[in-house]
Amino acid sequence: MKAEQSHNVFRDLGFGRIEAENLRIRSALMIILTEHIQRAGLTQKEAAETLGVTQPRISDLMRGKIDVFSIDTLIAMLSRAGVKTTIRVGKKKVARYLV
Repeated sequence: MKAEQSHNVFRDLGFGRIEAENLRIRSALMIILTEHIQRAGLTQKEAAETLGVTQPRISDLMRGKIDVFSIDTLIAMLSRAGVKTTIRVGKKKVARYLV
């Protein structure tokens, strides 16, 4: 029997539920921010100036160093980039199986 996937790669890798969700959100925000920088054709220095951070922070972002960014920091950077961020909160749908 195949193990059921959680739809959260971090959970599947063994992180606890809360930490996995935090990592999932941070990774999604980092991807959006990285894609924005690339689409805009910004250098790391230009991105740093636009986002109000240092160039090494942009380097960390581009290299996917998830452990050095908080959700708050990433949302602030997205805001400075002019990217609208919307947060939606709700209950997860839970699959129920009858035996």
